[in-house]
Amino acid sequence: MMTVGVEEEFLLLDTATGLPVPLAGKVRTAAGLRCRPERGEGEVQTELLQAQLEVATPVCTALDEVAGHLNRMRQLVAEAAGAFGCRPAGCGTPPIHGQDPIPVTRTERYRAMTEQAQLLVAEQLICGMHIHVGVPDRERAVEVLNRVRVWLPTLVAMAANSPFWAGSDSGYASWRTVVFGRWAVSGPPPRFASLADHDRRIQDLVSGDLIMDTGQIYWQARLSERYPTIEVRCMDVQLRAEDAARFAGLVRALVDTALRETEAGLPVPECPHELLQAANWHAARYGLSGGLLSPYHGTLVRAEAAVGGLLSHVAQALAEAGDREQVSRLAEELLQEGTAADRQRRAFERDGLPGVVGLVTAGMTEGTTEVT
Repeated sequence: MMTVGVEEEFLLLDTATGLPVPLAGKVRTAAGLRCRPERGEGEVQTELLQAQLEVATPVCTALDEVAGHLNRMRQLVAEAAGAFGCRPAGCGTPPIHGQDPIPVTRTERYRAMTEQAQLLVAEQLICGMHIHVGVPDRERAVEVLNRVRVWLPTLVAMAANSPFWAGSDSGYASWRTVVFGRWAVSGPPPRFASLADHDRRIQDLVSGDLIMDTGQIYWQARLSERYPTIEVRCMDVQLRAEDAARFAGLVRALVDTALRETEAGLPVPECPHELLQAANWHAARYGLSGGLLSPYHGTLVRAEAAVGGLLSHVAQALAEAGDREQVSRLAEELLQEGTAADRQRRAFERDGLPGVVGLVTAGMTEGTTEVT
């Protein structure tokens, strides 16, 4: 069974006002003390800005295992945050944002990034979900990148959960995708001729002083530097841990299918980088309410067709992993009920911005779901 792990980023919102608050250090310390002793404090980490936290599962094989860890850590962070008058939120961008900038976490690297990118760092108050899938070696990992890149816009649309920014509707289903796309090396990865080509192109960026280090390779899918994995990072953080786990199953099946195609010697899908970039923007703008790129035809198709095509593409891998039912249910719910971005907008129509804040913080405790 292929291994999978999930990292989730959360915002910390003031309980009374809903504004992001720079309490990550205190909450992380308190949450760390409650972590299982054998796992240590590595499960809960600070992020670039002091109103953000990240949690990470251990290496998992079953989706129920992933969901269990995510629910446990969400509860852990929520309990710790409550002691400081704030709540963690599962949303890609803050529904409400004050005028004062959030302080940067005090590390040498983050200070250097602030000098480098200035306002971009100040506006990096965004939260994603990163899914790691184990791969046999880096050579085949590059083959996987070349094959999964064409499906990234579909994943962006399905996982969209960031329509609001600073008190207003951005008009996008995933505004986080647009904000993150402003970094020098971001968006869908290009196609690589080989592992050597991949490594050379990254080294050229670093040696040319165009980026600080390889950590600033912000492609939506990339080879992990720390783990023997492919890291797919195009998705917004989700409202519910259950959905995050089901997305992990979908991404694992996508990587598994890419490895199977590589072993079978099947051709890599052709997709010019500019077409993929435009499709990625389109997915961020419309979510599942607009057309999505079909890797088979290189044109926009109805969202139902794109999602159905993705499920058909990974059907064998899903079945063999025992994940078909869970992932199919995720797709059905998204197509019938809308994305998390759609749920945020429905909450706004009912109760305004306080309703949005209530929605994005409710899913941090196990068993909490939205009434639609």
